[in-house]
Amino acid sequence: MATTETTSMDAAKKPEKAAPSATILSSASNFKRWGRKYPFVRYGLPLISLTVFGALGLGHLIQGGKEVAKEKDEREWEIIETTKALSRTGPTNLAYNPKKLSMEEELKALQDKIDINDYEYKKIPRVDEGKASNAN
Repeated sequence: MATTETTSMDAAKKPEKAAPSATILSSASNFKRWGRKYPFVRYGLPLISLTVFGALGLGHLIQGGKEVAKEKDEREWEIIETTKALSRTGPTNLAYNPKKLSMEEELKALQDKIDINDYEYKKIPRVDEGKASNAN
């Protein structure tokens, strides 16, 4: 009797192993049916999820770029402050101070440098004249 019980138990176990594959196939066909029956599941849901996850990913990338730019700006300010040329509140007294110039002074300096009454007339050759002189 022990042999018949073990064989009936083995027979009972065998269909259990085959059952998960059958349920997977039936669930897969249900999903395929959903795609045909409800087009939103097939087209709309992937599109909306791609849009949402793409926006979240781009937001994360943009925030990282802003942090990098802020860190770079902080490093540049540290370099400028160590050279004592400029602080965040403005230029320091130890920095280079350019002399104050007015527009009138600049105009006078330019007029002293260039004499507008001393000039020469120079003829600029035309395109047609250059071809005609080469042909003769």
